[in-house]
Order: sequence, then C-alpha cells, then structure tokens
Amino acid sequence: MSQRILVGTRKGTFFVEKVNGRWKPRLAGHIGAGVNFVARDPNTRTLWAALGHGHWGAKLSSSRDDGATWKDAPQIRYPEGARHFLPPPPSETGEGEGAPTIKDATLLKLWCMNFGGDGRIWVGTIPGGLFMSEDGGATFELNRALWNHESRGGDLFSGDGTGTTRWYGTPAAEGEFAPGLHSIEIDPRDPRRIWVAISTAGVFETRDGGESWEVRNQGLVMEYAPNPEDTWAGHDPHAIALCPGQPDHLWQQNHCGVFYSENGAASWKKVSSPGDGVHFGFPVAVDPKDGRTAWLVPGKSDAQRVTVDGSLFVARTTDGGESWTALRKGLPAELAYDVVYRHAFHNAGDTLAFGSTTGNLYVSEDRGESWEGVAHHLPPVYSVRFG
Repeated sequence: MSQRILVGTRKGTFFVEKVNGRWKPRLAGHIGAGVNFVARDPNTRTLWAALGHGHWGAKLSSSRDDGATWKDAPQIRYPEGARHFLPPPPSETGEGEGAPTIKDATLLKLWCMNFGGDGRIWVGTIPGGLFMSEDGGATFELNRALWNHESRGGDLFSGDGTGTTRWYGTPAAEGEFAPGLHSIEIDPRDPRRIWVAISTAGVFETRDGGESWEVRNQGLVMEYAPNPEDTWAGHDPHAIALCPGQPDHLWQQNHCGVFYSENGAASWKKVSSPGDGVHFGFPVAVDPKDGRTAWLVPGKSDAQRVTVDGSLFVARTTDGGESWTALRKGLPAELAYDVVYRHAFHNAGDTLAFGSTTGNLYVSEDRGESWEGVAHHLPPVYSVRFG
C-alpha cells in the first residue's frame, strides 16, 4: 500500500502521509496557487503538478527530489496555426444553437496527466487538446490526429474545415465555453492503446499511439437531447477509469448516469440506480484486479451539486453495476454537503481516498467498509492520487 497521497487543491499541493500508523497532512508546495492535478510518473519518479494561476494562467511544475523543491517545467503551448471551432452556448437540448466560430487556440486549463509504460507523458487540456512528451517532459507536442478529427470539424491548420463540430463546451474554465479533455486511460498491456474522455464529446480510443482515433459512444444516453442515443448527442462523461488487471473493463460517471463497459468501450451499459442514490456524480475508482468492482461518490443532481439528502456515502458494486451497496461507516450522516470532483477519488489496492470541495479528505483501508477523516479545513480539493 502506498504511504503517501498527493492532493491538489485550490490553494496548493498537499501530501498526506502515514506516519507511525496515522495519516498526517502537510503543505508540499504551490502555496496559494490552484493545483488541478498532481501525480507521480512511475517511470522516472518525477512529481508533476498542473497549475492554474489566477494571474499567470496554466503552467506545469515538476519535482525531481520527491517534493522537496518544485520548479517550472517546460510549458505546454499550442503550435502556431492551431485553431478550433468554438461551439455556441448550450441550449435546453444539451447542444448549442447557431453556427460555431473559429477561434485561435489558447491554453485555458491543464486538466489531467497520465504516463505510459513506454515512457510517454500525456496531458489533457481545455480547449480539448491532447499533448504528448517522448522525452520525459522536456518537450510536448499536440496530438493533431485528435485535434483535427472530423467530428471536430477537420483540419483547421490548412483551411476552414467543414464548418461544423460535434464537440461542445464545458464550464470548467473561465474565458470561453470550450471542450475539455479530462481523462486519459492507458492500457497497461499496450501503451499504444489509449482512451480519452472529453466534455463534451464523449470517449475516443486509439490503438496506434494517437495516429488515429475512433469514437466510443455506443450505448451512452444523453437524456436531454432529441435523439438521446445518437453518437453525437452531446455525451458528457465526467470521468473514465479502467481496471489495470482487466483493462477491457472501463467505467464512467456521466452527466446522465453511470456507465460500464466490459469490451474495451466498444459499447457501454447504463448501470445507474437512482433508488439507491447512484446516478449523478463525478469520480469513479475501479478495483485493480476485478473489473466488475467499482466505487463512486454520488451527488444529488447537476442542478443541486450536493450530497444525496445531506448524507455523504460511497457506493460500491461488485457485479458490474447490477447492484450497489452504500458504504457510510465513518462518514457524516447529515448536514454534509461535500462535492467530490472528477479527479478527487483514487485507490491503491484495498485503500481508497477522496477529497471534497469543503476541504475534507477521507481514507478507507478496507475497501470502503469504513472511513476515517484524515484532513479537514483544506482548500477545496481538485485532485487525489496515491504516489
């Protein structure tokens, strides 16, 4: 079991470490800065932090001495000529009304990172860019195959594309209603096979290291759209996660429910259980060996982003979403209004941890059967990763 939890918050990076049998938090860097994501590269042991400065904007920071010091890393920039269609604001159908406009690409947010077994580093951004480094983070390059995908309007480097886009926006960054790439999952058997999730466009898969991409939205339902099961109905996965031991098993918390795939995202099955309070939410954690076992932290609804009836609980399934169990021991049963963001729940073996917008961090060392509050009064938590 990892003895350290990396926590990215609205006002800094924190480490929560187990010392003499007790979890203790400490400030580890970036004081006062928004930290959207913190993770360790297992290939080099380098720590990475994706920052969102209110004044300086989005920046990468890294540490090669286990967090003792942090330095500005080589920065991610869109190449000259990178443009995208900026969709119109959403309507009641979930899609925008009116024609999209062409916008020069500006980095608004560094949203997530992941690390392949081949040493590559992948970064997702708003406005919907996927960047890759093959040299340990010394340089990053935009993946043009996904950026120029026909569903997004084609190649705007060399012309004005098709004039249409099926990628809609997310309110997760200030400035413009642009798409956001928030999830990157890499097949541990083959680092060239990667799934990404985009708000709002759905799930895409590559089997050739990003040279080509296929949409993987079959079975998803966008209940607000005229054709809810259409491939391009404005599908909005909030987060996707896979089982390392059975990588064809993937899960997602979606704007319109919980979805599960056991065939590598070739198709999805809706496994929400509204009667158990399992339908809306953001994060998902998957058992490292059993792809049918997953945990969620449910929320009430998009309109009411609070806990279900003021009670904080974790929902667990062991049968691929056929049934759900509410795990509440050690969690507040009333007057709790924590919201858990899409990157703020993680697991390592039988140990799970999640942090909330109210600055609480909870840990379970028995697969969710019981929970302990190990940090309180932190800034709002954006990211939780073992490392």
